[in-house]
Amino acid sequence: MPFEPRDQFEQRQKKLQQIQALGLNAYPHEFRWTDTAGELATQFGASSGADLEANRRKVRVAGRIVSLRLMGKAGFAHLQGAGKRIQIYVKKDVAGGRGFELFQLLDLGDLIGVRGHLFRTKTNELSVWAEEIYFLSKALLPLPEKWHGLTDVEMRYRQRYLDLIANEKSRDVFVTRARIIQELRRFFDARGYIEVETPMMHPLPGGAAARPFKTHHNTLDLDLYLRIAPELYLKRLTVGGFDRVYEINRNFRNEGISTQHNPEFTMLEFYEAYSNYGDLMDMNERLFADLAKSITGSTVVRYGEVDLDFGRFERLTMREAIVKHWPDAAGAAPRIAELAAPGGPRATAERYNVWAKNSGAPYAASKGRLSDGEWTGLLFEAMAEDKLVRPTILYEFPTDISPLSKQKADDPSVTERFEIYVAGMEIANGFSELNDPIEQERRFRAQVAQGGDEMPKQIDWDYIRALCHGMPPAAGEGIGIDRLTMLFTDSPSIRDVILFPQLRPEAPSNPEQGSNP
Repeated sequence: MPFEPRDQFEQRQKKLQQIQALGLNAYPHEFRWTDTAGELATQFGASSGADLEANRRKVRVAGRIVSLRLMGKAGFAHLQGAGKRIQIYVKKDVAGGRGFELFQLLDLGDLIGVRGHLFRTKTNELSVWAEEIYFLSKALLPLPEKWHGLTDVEMRYRQRYLDLIANEKSRDVFVTRARIIQELRRFFDARGYIEVETPMMHPLPGGAAARPFKTHHNTLDLDLYLRIAPELYLKRLTVGGFDRVYEINRNFRNEGISTQHNPEFTMLEFYEAYSNYGDLMDMNERLFADLAKSITGSTVVRYGEVDLDFGRFERLTMREAIVKHWPDAAGAAPRIAELAAPGGPRATAERYNVWAKNSGAPYAASKGRLSDGEWTGLLFEAMAEDKLVRPTILYEFPTDISPLSKQKADDPSVTERFEIYVAGMEIANGFSELNDPIEQERRFRAQVAQGGDEMPKQIDWDYIRALCHGMPPAAGEGIGIDRLTMLFTDSPSIRDVILFPQLRPEAPSNPEQGSNP
């Protein structure tokens, strides 16, 4: 095997052979445990030595050896399990000759089981007095040097199994992620939503503007696309009478990688019939406040250097955000009416870019002819997006960048669409759903005509047909689980909250051997 360090691998193999020579199974099939190290630490952490002696608690506990020291005919080790450690004390005349011989052949990283009882050592540490040791698995490769503080970021992402052993904070991040998903399910289940599963392979990419991953089904001789978003399938279900429906879904977008983007990501997407975007904005304020309290104990969450209060949301239209964050040095801010007037967004962008080119600020960059709505979106991205640090609901998006949302009755240039921004990141996107099949067809045709890698190449006629059967007025939303987890765990990169983020392949040290871990 092309593993390094080779000498340690070979030494541990020899120890494994010696363990087998004792008559022990190198890889036993099971171990019947009664407690985890975490449970024992929690349940008996406050028990005194006298209490433990008076009420002797028998235990069977398993874990990974993370410290080991021998002292003649006795020794100590720490087992790690369920994110916690417990010490074991092994004495030759108690564990027996073969048991103590096994103990002497163990290495850091090995997995063992122990049967015994709880007691406190002379240093008052909660420990297991080992009466029997069970060999469970040999770590043929050692833990990394200074494993208790594994800091190589590339190794942490690439070999997440080591990161989870070495860094308690990393383990806590993924436990918190699981709790976030549990709380989201609880919130929506309590409101009468039904959880469903929709296809991950689509005959047509749709539901969002993004470059898809493409695959091929051999039997059907059919090109398929990995899901960009579940939106069009979930809305088909509202046509079918599922009035409140949600899915926790994996999406795939063949785009760039950054601290906020991974090609494979997780979202909660939900739809509520007979509601509009205002109802969802109100519900989101309750959802995020409840979630923050459940996960962190407070509506105020520390992220980096700022405190984020999920109990207090600001609301701004996209045009208001541009005006509010217009740079003082760029001259007088535009008026809302100016941004709403035909040609106003482009004129405003050109004025902003004259200043931006001289100051080094981000441009409202463009290629080719853009609509007023596209210019408005570029202005927002250039000057306001990263300024939305406190929890903010941004609403009233231009119609021509919102192909699936319903227009405002009193201003058809904008739609009943909103996004939630926190710490400069988009966390959620929702809107009153467009359910007019004629208007939806028109917008689909405009997308196809626009062209580009991120735009649909064909119209989803089955979805149009579903709308023709009658879709109730509805509001829908997608919430990014990965970015939400970043906020609630104070993680600066999306890779910190995805167990196995997408990475470039390791360069092999020897092309004939493959890569070294």
